[in-house]
Amino acid sequence: MILVICDTHCYFDMVNRQIEYAESSVGRDVSCVIHLGDFGIYRSHLHDFFVKKNKRFRRPLYFIDGNHEDFDALPWLIKKYEECFTYLQRGTVHTIAGYRFLALGGTAYMDSMITQKGAVITDQQINECLGIPGDAVDIILTHDCPAGIGVPNTPGLEHFGDTGFPRSGELAAHFKPKLWLFGHHHKWHSYQDCHTAYYGLCGAWKGFGILDDHYRFTIMKHTLEWEKTPFIEKILIKLKIIRPDAPPQ
Repeated sequence: MILVICDTHCYFDMVNRQIEYAESSVGRDVSCVIHLGDFGIYRSHLHDFFVKKNKRFRRPLYFIDGNHEDFDALPWLIKKYEECFTYLQRGTVHTIAGYRFLALGGTAYMDSMITQKGAVITDQQINECLGIPGDAVDIILTHDCPAGIGVPNTPGLEHFGDTGFPRSGELAAHFKPKLWLFGHHHKWHSYQDCHTAYYGLCGAWKGFGILDDHYRFTIMKHTLEWEKTPFIEKILIKLKIIRPDAPPQ
C-alpha cells in the first residue's frame, strides 16, 4: 500500500510518524510514500534532518513541488539529496507500485507579493501534459486542486478568487483518470464525477491517505503535535537575523 501525504512544511518527522501509525493501524507495510507538495525544500531544514541528525524516511518517498519550496535552489537541492527522496518533475509520468501517475506540482497564481514565480503552473506545463497520450495515465497528482469541484476557499482569502488552477478541466477531459489527488488547501475534500474520484488531503499533521489495490483510496485522520520552534530561533527569524529558507551559498 502507498501512503499519500502532503504539506509537511519542513516538519519531515511527521512523515515517519504517520508511516508508523499507518502500518500499526492497518497491519501491513507501506511500500512507499507519495508527497503532494509543500514538502519543504529549504537548505537549512534539509541539512538539519538528513545531515546534522542523520535521519532518513522509513520508506522510499516521491514528491511533487508545491508553492512553499525554494525554487531558486530546487534543482541543486534535489541533486544533493537524491538518495533521500525522489522528485517527480512537472508534466512527467511515473509508474509506481503498478499505477501510472501524472505529476504536476505548483499552484495557480495568487498574489505577486507572496507567490514565488517558480510556484505558478504555466500554460507550457499544461500543454506538455496534454501532449501525453490520454490512456497513459491512471492517477493525477497535483498540489493545487482542480477547478470546479467545490473545494471551499479559506476564510480571509476570498479575494484570491475561486479555488483551483486554470485549464485543469482540460487535463480531466484528456486523461479521464480514475483518481485525482491533491493537497494545498489543508482541507479534506472528496468529489466524484462520471470518470474520476477526487480527493483533497489536509496537512500531514492531520492525517494521510492510503492507496491500495484496485484504486481503493482511504482517508486516515490522525492528528500529530507540531514540533515547537525554539524561542530564540523564533526571535532570530522575526528579526531577520536568520532565515529558515536560506539559499545555498
